[in-house]
Amino acid sequence: MIFSTTYTNKEARDLTNDLIGLPFSFLQSLKMGGIGSKRMIIEETSQNFYQYINNTSDISYANIELRPKGIIILINKGLNNFNWVIPYRQLVIYKTDRFSIHAQGKYVCFKNNILYKENKKFISKMIILKTLYQEKYLNHAYE
Repeated sequence: MIFSTTYTNKEARDLTNDLIGLPFSFLQSLKMGGIGSKRMIIEETSQNFYQYINNTSDISYANIELRPKGIIILINKGLNNFNWVIPYRQLVIYKTDRFSIHAQGKYVCFKNNILYKENKKFISKMIILKTLYQEKYLNHAYE
């Protein structure tokens, strides 16, 4: 789901909390070493994402926020903000010559540059959280 969060949107906040859980507390965030990535340059997106990124030669940036049951990709387009909410069960991550996130028939590819390299530790943390989430629910399915 993609929400416009330029202005306070109570419905989007409530749906986000229902889908991927409440934000981590301040203490949890400190213990985890942070729950947000540094900004990364968007290199390419799926066609159904074009309305959420800069169409001109401006560079489009995004950040990732971790939640207990998923992630939020925060996209900036000029003065507008958009949140792409992805539960871990729908999240697919690829690392080839670039880093990309796929879910819900959409994808975002990030440029493999210094900004990506600064986020490697964060991306590893995201993959570990996704794996722990999946193991938790796979174990319940076999009980």
